[in-house]
Amino acid sequence: MTKKQKAAFAATKLAELYPRITIPLDHQDPFTLLVAVLLSAQCTDKKVNEITPLLFAKARTPQQMMKLSVEEIRDIIRPCGLSPMKSKGIHGLSKLIVEEHGGVVPEDMAALERMPSVGHKTASVVMSQAFGVPAFPVDTHIHRLAYRWTLSTGKNVERTEADLKRLFPEDMWNALHLRIIYFGREHCPAQRHDPLKCPICSVIGRKDLFR
Repeated sequence: MTKKQKAAFAATKLAELYPRITIPLDHQDPFTLLVAVLLSAQCTDKKVNEITPLLFAKARTPQQMMKLSVEEIRDIIRPCGLSPMKSKGIHGLSKLIVEEHGGVVPEDMAALERMPSVGHKTASVVMSQAFGVPAFPVDTHIHRLAYRWTLSTGKNVERTEADLKRLFPEDMWNALHLRIIYFGREHCPAQRHDPLKCPICSVIGRKDLFR
């Protein structure tokens, strides 16, 4: 099979398994999604969804969030890990959104990436899931599976993102990246994975998986 054929097989199988998809992070608008995605770094979605209601009860808008101190934010988000960095980032991006964007999260990748603690992946998630702009955020699940499925070399996430964007039609990106994440969690974990039983690895997986 060519890479294009493998990609087509994976996309078809993923659509069969996950015909309807939802964003795993609870949110109400672009700002709450931005904060939730930032908090999800090295933290489970489940834990983020437990913490964000507590944070948003105190501050649900950039205007409200910037009025909290960094220490107040840190005390609430501590269970998510990396709280010193994340609290400074949330406070800083809230202030920037108010002062430079009129209190509205900008629908602009470059503007998002300039915000404190907002990297390319976080910006891509917000662009795709909050604004519907085609993007292909690559997390550890997607990076791992793209390598397992021989769709990318696995050298780095930037290369993986570029490879996947070439292989899949743009109108698939926003749904496909979520489907791959769900599949990675439920069928294709990093450890104790049986490729022979995997609905996708068993067909297009790397040969060295079966040794």
